[in-house]
Amino acid sequence: MRLAPLLAATAAMALTAPAFAQDHSMHNMPGMSMPAAQPQAAKPKARKPAPRRSTASARPARRAPPKPVQPPAAHQGHDMQGMDHSTMPSMSASPSEAMGHDDMPGMEQNEHASHDMSAMPAMQPTGTALPAGNAATPKPPMDHYADRQFPPAEMARSRETMMAEGGGQTLSQVMFNLAEYQSRHGRDGYRWDGEAWFGGDINRLTLKSEGEGAFRDGVEAAEIQALYSRAIGPYFNLQAGMRYDFKPNPSRAYAVLGFEGLAPYWFEVEGALFLSDKGDLLGRVEGYYDQRLTQRLVLQPRVELNLAAQDVPENRIGAGLSSAELGLRLRYEITRKFAPYVGVSYDAKSGRTARYARDDGDDPTSTSFVAGVRVWF
Repeated sequence: MRLAPLLAATAAMALTAPAFAQDHSMHNMPGMSMPAAQPQAAKPKARKPAPRRSTASARPARRAPPKPVQPPAAHQGHDMQGMDHSTMPSMSASPSEAMGHDDMPGMEQNEHASHDMSAMPAMQPTGTALPAGNAATPKPPMDHYADRQFPPAEMARSRETMMAEGGGQTLSQVMFNLAEYQSRHGRDGYRWDGEAWFGGDINRLTLKSEGEGAFRDGVEAAEIQALYSRAIGPYFNLQAGMRYDFKPNPSRAYAVLGFEGLAPYWFEVEGALFLSDKGDLLGRVEGYYDQRLTQRLVLQPRVELNLAAQDVPENRIGAGLSSAELGLRLRYEITRKFAPYVGVSYDAKSGRTARYARDDGDDPTSTSFVAGVRVWF
């Protein structure tokens, strides 16, 4: 019976020894020095009774339990025994009231300066918040990565060839918007209005020609223009060059300055001023609109106005609005390049020009039923 208390005490000491022997080094974090514990009064060590062996049975001798490992001095405060409870902060107080940064010994004030918002550096503006300046624009990035592996001169030549094949190549077109037979009262006639150009998207050489005549009387009016055409926008070209009139006699040569293009709502328009070698100034404005009734059937209203700044008696032209043509043509596109049409055309001379026509025995107005073909290639 005397051995039972001794065994119980020995077992309790053996169980508590590993807890005291644990490593508390992780609690010693940099900048987190805990306050030193208050000195404790020395405790009298209890004497351990010497183990006795029972004479009734022979048992192997037990080793003495290891001595408890004393925790480091910095963590002696974890030992709740011997602490002055009056110095401990109240559990009901807030952390800021219980312990301030100034009350913690061993802790530097500069380590907690970031908590002071006034001590933080001012935020620098970025992006669109930057003030306006006059710095030079950044250099564009290099996007010809093949030049890093191949000779730059050869790659530049290859890019020029690629651009020429992909949109910068030289093209050409010949188009007759009007090539028709005209059935008039008293005599039948014909009329043409065509254009051809050769070049690229920006610069072109353009040739224009138009005229009319009667089957028995021959050509009454014929002209040809050679123009340099320069793109001044996505839809308009500025043109300049020469015009030569073969008929009526006497023939004339003109300097030409004009334009042509696609106006809003898909109106094809063109206009020009003509200054003759005799100092005569003429003008012309014309336009048409393709109203698609079906995928193949197209109705085209057309108007042309001719003007003069002065009388030109030798060419039977009067000042002001000299002549006008109004037409309405319906074509059927067998293909986009070939489309026969029928329609009606009204031609009228006005002012002094109409007087010249009456003096020559001609009717200043005429209405014609027309049939022709619109073709381009």
